[in-house]
Amino acid sequence: MAGETCVIAHEQLKDFAQKIFIKAGVSSRDADQMADVLVWANLRGVDSHGVQLIPWYVQAIDIGHFNLKYQIKVEKETPATLLIEADHSPGAVVTIWAMNKVIEKAKKVGIGWAAIRNTNHQAVMGYYSHMAARRDMAGIAWVCGPVNTVPYGAKAMGVSNNPIAISVPAKRHLPLTLDMATSIAAAAKLLVYRDKGLPLPPGWALDKDGNPTTDPAKGVMLLPIAGPKGSGLSLMLECLASVMVDNPKLEPVLHGREKTFGSEPIAGNPDRIRQHIQNSVIAAIDIANFTDVASYKEHIDNLIDGIKALPKVEGFTEIFVPGEPEEKTAIERAQKGIPIPEKTAASLQKVAERFGIELPPGM
Repeated sequence: MAGETCVIAHEQLKDFAQKIFIKAGVSSRDADQMADVLVWANLRGVDSHGVQLIPWYVQAIDIGHFNLKYQIKVEKETPATLLIEADHSPGAVVTIWAMNKVIEKAKKVGIGWAAIRNTNHQAVMGYYSHMAARRDMAGIAWVCGPVNTVPYGAKAMGVSNNPIAISVPAKRHLPLTLDMATSIAAAAKLLVYRDKGLPLPPGWALDKDGNPTTDPAKGVMLLPIAGPKGSGLSLMLECLASVMVDNPKLEPVLHGREKTFGSEPIAGNPDRIRQHIQNSVIAAIDIANFTDVASYKEHIDNLIDGIKALPKVEGFTEIFVPGEPEEKTAIERAQKGIPIPEKTAASLQKVAERFGIELPPGM
């Protein structure tokens, strides 16, 4: 039976998250950024990448895997590109910094492209592509993480489910945002289903023996979207990120030089946390370098209107464009609050007790 939920106002949830990170040793500025990214995900209904990650993040800080004394370094730079060594800094911190840098470059030369090496979990990638769209630019952000996904035709993991986000601005409409993993479902969504006490939809995951499973506790290998297309896209993103920064994630596992922990729960598993090092690409494209921005945004509006006006198949009352369901959820949750599953609330309560932090109203 699914557990009960509590409902928390997003401002209070962010304040709660920020206080936890500060108590854990994070600077006030960094804690604000980390909390903002997580609650932004919850607002949009992407609960797999929201505050349920806090216990994991705190444990990563405890074991020194989140480096709070990081020294972010630009190792190579051109007018359009950056190679960034993240020094195991919190993912939200270095990725926000990188997106601001590439936006500055795009203003000057039309495009900014940053490759980030050795960062920690970055949460929802759409947050960063949105940063560019809000500046009338196109934004791209993707991450290459540990091996956790089965290539098409295999029954063992060989690729990651590398999430990618692309955002572009509109005029009357909110930005178009495609934010997706190359697996059918993100690994963290298995934890959401576990916390809700629900079975996984068929076709999401395999167990340790390579058999299909709907048990979120047994799902350790993710399946790619669209068969060979999903695993192929994941492989090419690895080539453009991890291999490009000389920090490959797939090769050491495929050749037996590094152990993989699959999609086993990260919280409570220090070895799994230590394995979770990511590489990333963050880019911004200045639309004004190619065409009139106002005209571009009108064209995006027309695309959205045209798609939504198409005839609908039986059972559909509306056609959504990328990012629209999340935007609708964000409007609703901003008004009514963010639902937190019972098990997620219990894990957050334990963290709050440890640090002596008052729970937000409703929890």
